Amino acid sequence: MKNNIRVACGQGFWGDLLTAPIDQITKGPIDYMMMDYLAEVTMSIMQKQKMKDSSLGYAKDLIPLMEQIVPICIEKNIKVITNGGGVNPEACRDAIFEAAKKLGIKGLKIGVVLGDDIVGCLDTLKQKGIDLKNMETGESLDAVRDRIVSANVYFGARPIVEALSQGAQIVITGRTTDTALTYAPMIYEFNWSWTDWDKLATGVVAGHILECGGQASGGNFSADWKSVPDLAHIGFPIAEAYPNGEIIITKHENTGGMVTVQTVSEQLLYEIGDPTNYITPECIADFTTIKLEQVGKDRVKLSGVKGKAATNFYKVSMSYADGYSSVGTLTYAWPDALEKAKKADEILRTRLADLGLQFDEIRTEFVGLNSCHGPVAAMPNIINEVVLRVGVRSHNYNSVERFGKEIAPLILTGPPAVTGFSGGRPKPSEVIAYWPSLIPKDAVKAEVAVQEV
Repeated sequence: MKNNIRVACGQGFWGDLLTAPIDQITKGPIDYMMMDYLAEVTMSIMQKQKMKDSSLGYAKDLIPLMEQIVPICIEKNIKVITNGGGVNPEACRDAIFEAAKKLGIKGLKIGVVLGDDIVGCLDTLKQKGIDLKNMETGESLDAVRDRIVSANVYFGARPIVEALSQGAQIVITGRTTDTALTYAPMIYEFNWSWTDWDKLATGVVAGHILECGGQASGGNFSADWKSVPDLAHIGFPIAEAYPNGEIIITKHENTGGMVTVQTVSEQLLYEIGDPTNYITPECIADFTTIKLEQVGKDRVKLSGVKGKAATNFYKVSMSYADGYSSVGTLTYAWPDALEKAKKADEILRTRLADLGLQFDEIRTEFVGLNSCHGPVAAMPNIINEVVLRVGVRSHNYNSVERFGKEIAPLILTGPPAVTGFSGGRPKPSEVIAYWPSLIPKDAVKAEVAVQEV
């Protein structure tokens, strides 16, 4: 058993800083690198891609990245764990294998975790009495069944641990919990018991700290953002874990950003409901028991976390088509910028009503004034410029399309000193809505396959 392992975060979301994974494997010692690519809406995007092309459905920018880092990871014996497989982990694996072959790499083992994608099993589950009701509203899935785009079960660390035990150097999953990407290596390396709730919960908390990338090491920092050094070269967080469950949150030396009790605390508050019951597939963590201590420069000790037994359910993340939306913008300049923008909004709404268009919602924002703080924003008398942003949403495609044709006419038939219209008419885009549910754990099963190039 190792004295400790260092699990580094390389990505916090699909589209995160592309240099971060390279920095993590080159600027200091690590044993594992986790890369989190998935969010609820991401799954629907990937599912649509797969429907159009069966070879897609994963984070495509993962492949050129792996071409760069795999040789270094092999040299340094760094294992990579990522949920970038999306709804097609096998295709993602095959693409990485192809990249490895081009580089002349042999003996690379990649594990994939399958079984989370249940979009094709919904009717069968219904026949077995599993309705997958909306866990927030209690509605039956029947209400949106014909509009479901994606349906994925949140698996935890168990299948990742299984892949590692079979010798995988890269593990590619679908919709695994974000935290599992971090604490699975701890369970594997230290042989933690699946009923040692406190250690599992500590790993979960560490995973929660790492899952948003640079947000734990000074990015998006509210307390004193001006004090964060060299954000241009921010070092992503690393969890330095020990067999007894102690964990130090840190980052590589000579990188930007900072790891303090404050930066870590802010990340701990991210997407938290009941802090005493942070539910994961392996355990429930009590965030009110967390103890943080600054034990050195860019070193925060995590301890004291209490956990308890897991529930008998997995969470299921589903998405469904819920109509169409479109957004148009125009910029109005001084003098009377705000007054002009308000008048333009009034004119637009009148014309839309005259046309008898059907909308579920029309929303107006004055960017530079109230788009962030809404109705509580102050309304100054003098403002140099303001962007009028109007969005509509409707199940009627034709109404949304016609809205897009009513923005440009405002330029010559509305208030003066207007600019900012570019890129052509706003086009309708599909609205994807979220449907959270629960499924009994014995109704689904994760599958692990490890192959070698």
